[in-house]
Amino acid sequence: MHDGKQKTEEREALKTAVESLDAPSEDNVALAPPVEAAATASTSPPLPPEEIERLTNDIVAALKTVYDPEIPADIYELGLIYKVEIDDDRNVAIEMTLTAPGCPVAGEMPIWVENAVSAVAGVAQTKVDIVFDPPWDQSRMSDEARLALGMF
Repeated sequence: MHDGKQKTEEREALKTAVESLDAPSEDNVALAPPVEAAATASTSPPLPPEEIERLTNDIVAALKTVYDPEIPADIYELGLIYKVEIDDDRNVAIEMTLTAPGCPVAGEMPIWVENAVSAVAGVAQTKVDIVFDPPWDQSRMSDEARLALGMF
């Protein structure tokens, strides 16, 4: 039982120490934010909606230039692009998948996507992540891709 009381006292002391870091100092000046919070905060003003729309349209057009070499349709129409996020610093994060985990171009395709999107005017950096959840299936293809593949 003595160990339990000691651990409770240690937790309370730690809690008090953490709370004191968040409290204003004696001169009533707030402490600086933690370094990791400052590093992830955007220093740019929010992008106007019309700029987000322009970037989005240009990014989609760039994605449509990337083709799976085994399928005569672009990766966007195939439904391989799951998410595109543009932050206020104009960094683009893309989540995409492959038609199959064993795709022969699995190592190259993210580089093709990154290069295509990075070439869009106004894009700062591009990061591409391959995900397999949810798994891709043919229901994700657009009508354009179905037509190109003769799947009607």
